[in-house]
Amino acid sequence: MIEELRNRVIRGYMVDKTDAMKLIDAPLDELLAASNEIREKMCGNEFDMCTIVNGKCGKCSEDCKYCAQSAFYHTSCTDSYPLLDTVAIVKEAKRNDERGVYRFSIVTSGRKLSDGEVDKVCESIREIKKQTNIEVCVSFGLLEEEQFRKIKEAGASRVHCNLESSRRFFPEICTTHTYDEKIETLKSAKRAGLSICSGGIIGLGENMEDRIDMVMTARELGVKSVPVNILNPIPGTPFENNKIIRNDELCRIVAIYRFIIPDGNIRLAGGRGLVGDQGAKCFSSGANAAISGDMLTTAGITVETDKALLTDLGFKLKINKRA
Repeated sequence: MIEELRNRVIRGYMVDKTDAMKLIDAPLDELLAASNEIREKMCGNEFDMCTIVNGKCGKCSEDCKYCAQSAFYHTSCTDSYPLLDTVAIVKEAKRNDERGVYRFSIVTSGRKLSDGEVDKVCESIREIKKQTNIEVCVSFGLLEEEQFRKIKEAGASRVHCNLESSRRFFPEICTTHTYDEKIETLKSAKRAGLSICSGGIIGLGENMEDRIDMVMTARELGVKSVPVNILNPIPGTPFENNKIIRNDELCRIVAIYRFIIPDGNIRLAGGRGLVGDQGAKCFSSGANAAISGDMLTTAGITVETDKALLTDLGFKLKINKRA
């Protein structure tokens, strides 16, 4: 079944939910090998590396149960600051550009940036594009199409807004905004001419069907970059006692996502350091992108460590070509 489905996918077939659900119990080694073959055929060995900066931290008005920055919970994340100024953001972008990172994402806490904050960060984006050749991505919450148009005109190329999980499970994660608001945000960004990035967090209490439903929804929206985060249970949050998923389970999820979106970037993101091998097995199971460096409130894996690992695995890092 795996071999037949792999061949059909390579020929252009788009798997449906029934196909994807069958992969939940498929022999793991065969599944991972087939997924990696799909990645090689559809994407080659090019690897998309992204880094992020915490552009606005803490005191978030939303009650996402996994988040250290939510004002609803008492966690060790006591840092709180307004939107970083242009000098600070550009400095971080230049540092990553010099290390050969392809994408740089500015991420902010809160439901969404105000119009004034959007104007301010657009100045930062314009300056980044003047001083570097790095691709700029943004994660600014539930913005509207007009705001996204300003961001695109400033020079950003992609908007990130995670679905987090399935529509069914989302109310168990957050009650201060809805699944439909997230979907409308992604649609608005796409209408503004930006590419869209959306995935979720594994280990919130969802089941495999939820995980598949999430990526099926992402595919319907035209998503080609799917961040796969592993829950890092933060003390003080409602999910502090959740178990960290095993590496084999993560690899199965990555492989199924590769079958669903064969020509996209399946991107290992937050929590990668929790699985023991820094994601190496996943990178041999269909994943072809990652967020490197530190996350928003937790330590990550350094760019230098990732570059060495990916080179050993036979990947070629995607780079920004200078004029």
